[in-house]
Amino acid sequence: MGAEERLAALNLELPPAPKPVATYVTALRVGDLLYVSGHGPLKSDGSLIKGKVGADADIELGIAAARQTGLAILATLKAHLGSLDKVVRVVKSLGMVNCTPEFGDQPKVINGYSDLMRDVFGDDAGIGTRSAVGMGSLPGGIAVEIEATFQVKD
Repeated sequence: MGAEERLAALNLELPPAPKPVATYVTALRVGDLLYVSGHGPLKSDGSLIKGKVGADADIELGIAAARQTGLAILATLKAHLGSLDKVVRVVKSLGMVNCTPEFGDQPKVINGYSDLMRDVFGDDAGIGTRSAVGMGSLPGGIAVEIEATFQVKD
């Protein structure tokens, strides 16, 4: 089963592919690698999931924000490639969690994203290398930002 079939079977709705909010592109292909700029938890209605995990947001909100960020990344992949079936594998992801200095469960939060990638691309192709770090703030007060690199094919 391909990524497009898995996405449909999971009954997932992709938000509109985000547009750049500054001087950058949302994705750039170099050879067989597609570098995806930092994305936030964009919902289908255009709103963003905001909050600081450990203060005004709990870990469940953080996990949901990471998953929603993954959906936004999938929307960008589909917009740039035409089909998620052109993704060979997740190579590297960097997950940033807007959190208090005391919060230490950033990897659990970013699992919201990683589990989604595994579910859409499969156990082998959907699990790549990853870092999960805490940040004192993120743009616009969003709860999570994630950037990623994917191996792709024509």
